[in-house]
Amino acid sequence: MLNAVTGVVVLAALLAYVNTRFVRLPMTIGIAGLALGLSLLLISLANFGAPQLRTAALSWADQFAFSQLVLQGMLSFLLFAGALDVNGDVLRRYAWQVAFLSILSTVASACVVGAAMYWILKWCGMPLSISYCMAFGALIAPTDAVAVIGALRRSKVPESVETAVAGEALFNDGVGIVLFSVFSSMASSGDTSSIADAATLFLREAGGGLVLGAATGAILFWMLRSIDRYKVEVMLTLAAVAGGYALADSLHVSGPIATVVAGIVVGNQGRQQAMSERTRESVDTFWELIDAILNAVLFALIGLEAVAIRAPSSLLPALAAVGLTLLARVLTVGVPVALLPRLLRLPAASAPLMVWGGLRGAISIALALSLPSGDARETIVMLTYAVVLFSVFAQGLSIERVAKRLSRAQEAAGRAATGE
Repeated sequence: MLNAVTGVVVLAALLAYVNTRFVRLPMTIGIAGLALGLSLLLISLANFGAPQLRTAALSWADQFAFSQLVLQGMLSFLLFAGALDVNGDVLRRYAWQVAFLSILSTVASACVVGAAMYWILKWCGMPLSISYCMAFGALIAPTDAVAVIGALRRSKVPESVETAVAGEALFNDGVGIVLFSVFSSMASSGDTSSIADAATLFLREAGGGLVLGAATGAILFWMLRSIDRYKVEVMLTLAAVAGGYALADSLHVSGPIATVVAGIVVGNQGRQQAMSERTRESVDTFWELIDAILNAVLFALIGLEAVAIRAPSSLLPALAAVGLTLLARVLTVGVPVALLPRLLRLPAASAPLMVWGGLRGAISIALALSLPSGDARETIVMLTYAVVLFSVFAQGLSIERVAKRLSRAQEAAGRAATGE
């Protein structure tokens, strides 16, 4: 596995260079596009009588176990890096809005997509059990909006919108993974647990993650405040992420939620009260590099994974999955924001950005690949990959324009209010 991971890192670095030097797209999107082009080239060569390269690529992909690498290796570090930059004071002011988006909207979106895909797949002659369809809804509901936070900041969108997008992106991964574990267990075992049992499991994992994350953050805060050695303090943050995630897994609570909470504690109280200026600079630089490197590797993996995706006999289910995912986002996020701006304290004009900014990424693919082998898994992987590709290239390449449009609308509204 070490050789396979090394190969991915080397390839991601080379693709990053080619994108920076020649293509000049946003880094993660450019890397994903180049990796996808490489995958399509291998598939084309296989179709024209040279299958050896694709076979070698498939063997290589099997070695690094995409699902395990993402969920058990990279996810905790990415979430912690993102949580460090969240302003705790602003997050507290918009706590219930973030909770609404990351919990209620995610659960509702999963149910809408899962129930609708059940009937669509049945109509298309590709029936799946309701448990598998709900598992698909759960894995595709969480957004991966961390990649667009930079675009939002450059576009000077309202602070409330930026906080809502960032908070949702960080917390709904944990919510979606818990939901997915419930429905995938039902699908693989055939046991259709009651709603009460599923809700109990959800509350235990999510609540346990919050408690563990707060405890991890508090312990790390105390340790950081007791010394002033920036090298040791950077190592402590790294150990807290890896160790805390492993402990969450052994305790059967949500590792992603625990990691996010710990990151927010360290990024606010820890940065302000427990770190010297040199330590803050070292910690920030270290985690910025971790975030950039892992994102580059993740998006390279997204493109490379195309070699392992079975081509669908019909494009209709894939197109339906893309449309349903957007429709569910409109119903569960766009409509509430547009109709209840005062209650949610979010500008009504931000509804299109909130909808279009709901990107999906590697976590959804990793969850799909974690399902037991079989026809159901192949179908769900294909549907997931279609949604992620649309998200990365269609939404990812245009989100900054949508954000700038909102920013201009807010500036015009401000001038009108002041009579300028």
